[in-house]
Formats: sequence, C-alpha cells, structure tokens
Amino acid sequence: MHGYEMIQELEARTNGLWRPSAGSIYPTLQLLEDEGLVSGEESGGKRRFSLTDAGRTEVEGLERPPWEEITDEGEGHASNLRDSAFQLGAAIIQVVRTGNDEQIAKTRDILNDARRRVYSLLGEDGEA
Repeated sequence: MHGYEMIQELEARTNGLWRPSAGSIYPTLQLLEDEGLVSGEESGGKRRFSLTDAGRTEVEGLERPPWEEITDEGEGHASNLRDSAFQLGAAIIQVVRTGNDEQIAKTRDILNDARRRVYSLLGEDGEA
C-alpha cells in the first residue's frame, strides 16, 4: 500500500477513531524502511510499501494489532472518550479563533445540547 491507503485502512479498522496524518505516516514509513522492516518501491507514480521478512517476524511477535488496542472496550473506551473530548476542544478553539458571530452562537448551542444529552445518559436505566 502507499501511505494514503494506509491512513484510510487504519481509519476503517478503528471505525474512525484513529486517522493518522500524512505528517506522521510518511516519517514512520521512512523509519521502518531504514530499519529494514518495510521496503518501498515506486509503482504507478506512488511509493508502495510492503513488509520485509524481518517486518513479518516483528508483526508475528505482536500480542495484537495496534488498531485493536484503539477499539477495545474497557479502559481503552475511556481513553477514546478522552481523545474525542480533546479533539472537540480543538475544534472549539478553531471556531473561537476563526468563526463569525453566527458560527460561535451555533457552536454554543451544539455544546449546550451535547452537555444535556450526556447528562441524560447517566439517568438512563441501561435498557435503552
């Protein structure tokens, strides 16, 4: 796969919870290539990467794939919720910095509604 395909694949395997940026994928691929774990070759105007024998050995030694750690329930769930909250905070900061008055007002309404909905979840009996 080439880097963009990997980004899409990771996003799909984590149900949208993990979408690495090109700025992190390509340096990581270069590092893995330098370490002999992947090899890259030009194909169709794109650089496509595949695991080397050493890379396959490393993968076989993993307890589980990294995308499973992202999507696991339990403690990982709380971590995902925390990450989502941080991402929401970043979006809000962007609205504050660049949004017009109408966008800021709509964002405030969305946040107030979200807060009410989250609190209402705590009052549910779990059978919904």
